[in-house]
Amino acid sequence: MTVTTAHSSIKSVYPNGCTFSESDWDAIAPFWYPVAYSHDVTTNPIAAKLLDQRLVIWRTPAGISVSNDICLHRGIPLSMGQIKGDQLICKYHGFHYDATGQCTLIPANPKASIPRKLCLKTYPVKEAFGLVWTTLAGRADDPDALPIFPEWTDPNYQTVLPEAIAIEAAAGRQMEGFLDVAHFSWVHAESFGDPDNPIVPEYPVIPTARGLHAEYTSTVSNFPKSFQHRAPADFLWLRAFDVFLPFTALLRVHFPDDGRLCILNAASPVSARKTRLFSPLCRNFDKDQPLEPVYEFNYQVFSEDKEVVEAQYPEDLPLDLSAESHIQADQTSIVYRKGLAKLGLSKIYTA
Repeated sequence: MTVTTAHSSIKSVYPNGCTFSESDWDAIAPFWYPVAYSHDVTTNPIAAKLLDQRLVIWRTPAGISVSNDICLHRGIPLSMGQIKGDQLICKYHGFHYDATGQCTLIPANPKASIPRKLCLKTYPVKEAFGLVWTTLAGRADDPDALPIFPEWTDPNYQTVLPEAIAIEAAAGRQMEGFLDVAHFSWVHAESFGDPDNPIVPEYPVIPTARGLHAEYTSTVSNFPKSFQHRAPADFLWLRAFDVFLPFTALLRVHFPDDGRLCILNAASPVSARKTRLFSPLCRNFDKDQPLEPVYEFNYQVFSEDKEVVEAQYPEDLPLDLSAESHIQADQTSIVYRKGLAKLGLSKIYTA
């Protein structure tokens, strides 16, 4: 269930110690990002950070709520508190807040008249793909709030939720790495790539209303090394990318026998150079097999990417195309950078 309140506002209020320029924060704050797994939001409030804003996430009978992680009385993080019934209770003095963020009880003065302004700054919430999504400056009724991922609810697909990965790098750098197809042979040589098969055939990239669509066909198998024998020798692997600006992409890998592996790369910018990566995935094959190898392989691939992305310099993604060299295989990256620039992000560097 989505909880929205009249107290939410789209006016930009920059977090203390904001690591983004104000113009960059304004450009990306209206978009929606995942901040937690739905299954983690249970009987206790949890903390998260998005675009430098500290958040508390909690569940009541009304659904999931997200607000700034601070009690308005003495500045204690509400994520340190507890939940009783439909109330979030501060650890320090027991101030009670309901699902809309309104203070409902001051235990030290239970008969006190509570002003309406004693209300937390709350944000719109949506649950999808096993994740809790929110926006710091967007609309609850935004029709383009979430990525389009119909396979997740298709009964023919098995859903998998790997653990989130903390990346000491900008979300834009991580996203571009996910879209890059020329690095398979080198970065993923231990997981699925082949150093003897580095050529990237030409592929089309089409700008879309929300980002881009790219389709890349090659002989690079997507099976783990230990399962490479399952790939037919003459099979052409199609990888189709759909990007939802600024930092989310869906990859559909076409396997033999009409198999499909769908991976959602949802990069949640904790700060300008810190990212929490969520990667829900689903598949319509091997559904009777243990999931442990799936988790291990997913972690291996993203860890290989993480090592490289964390070492990139400059740390932020250059949107000035003359700042770095480009090759034919970089078509997806080029269109992606142009898309970010159109959002109003800084031309030189951006998170």
